[in-house]
Amino acid sequence: MRYLMTGGAGFIGCNLVRYLLWTQVSAQVAVLDKLTYAGNLANLDDVLDDNRLTFFEGDICDREAVADAMAEAEVVVHLAAETHVDRSIMGGEAAARTNFMGTQVLLETARAVQPRVFLNVATDEVYGCCPQGEFSEEAPLNPRNPYAAAKAGADRLGYAYYVTYGLPVVTSRPANNYGPYQYPEKLVPFFVYRALRDEPLPVYGDGLQVRDWLHVEDHCRAMVTLAEKGVPGEAYNIAAGNESTNLTTIRLILDELGKPESLIRYVEDRPGHDVRYALNGAKLAALGWKPEILWEEGMRRTVRWLAAHRDWLEQSIARSKEYFEQWYAGRV
Repeated sequence: MRYLMTGGAGFIGCNLVRYLLWTQVSAQVAVLDKLTYAGNLANLDDVLDDNRLTFFEGDICDREAVADAMAEAEVVVHLAAETHVDRSIMGGEAAARTNFMGTQVLLETARAVQPRVFLNVATDEVYGCCPQGEFSEEAPLNPRNPYAAAKAGADRLGYAYYVTYGLPVVTSRPANNYGPYQYPEKLVPFFVYRALRDEPLPVYGDGLQVRDWLHVEDHCRAMVTLAEKGVPGEAYNIAAGNESTNLTTIRLILDELGKPESLIRYVEDRPGHDVRYALNGAKLAALGWKPEILWEEGMRRTVRWLAAHRDWLEQSIARSKEYFEQWYAGRV
């Protein structure tokens, strides 16, 4: 099978590249990545020499770059995105351009290429806050920050290309991912980085925001399941069933690293912070997928990986020094 993966040098993408190459002998994987602050060829160091992997450096908003990378694709997995809510709050233009317009370029190119399936990876954040219960795929989309709004637009744009042009678009809405190679602007790697340096951990509000934590390995298996069995025109939640408050997750990080809870600093909450996300995953479960990695096992394994790759953390943080200084000024 010939795959095109956008954002394949980023967190989820690099893990999916490995999963495909290690589990499918016949897989041919093309990666298209702009190599922004979060896209890093070092994330693919151990597979770059595999002759089944082809790397294209380019922007998903560049029609020529997309056409070159997609030319022979049978399966397109669209992961490239501006993914950080805090950055989108500072300025939403990059999220709107990449997440929406980039998706439009990919979909338009796919009309000419006609892949067997176009997996459009969205997010649980398109639903907005879920104070109680769970969101099914039929729930209305109600994004509450610029990142989520751009992803919701891309989500529905993919559906529109299915309805209008018959493009075989399958949409996924995964829960909160964690695991190796996650760029350290996100909660787990950022707090591991700071805890290793005995620096304060800036916890938004009361820290009781609830997330369903999906290990990236489980997410990779889910994406392959949807590429093989997903029904075009349909959306599928990818739920992990691992709900935990941010504060509980932070305390586990500190415990695994042997660091004191006195490092916790409660700071002003970010604007529009959704208190809880929760998904009903029955529709994907009916295709034969279920999560395999329990929250504590996966989280402790991730913390150990990050601690063992401290140089990678340091180098990653250095690529966005200005952002961290600006966003956390006055918070820590």
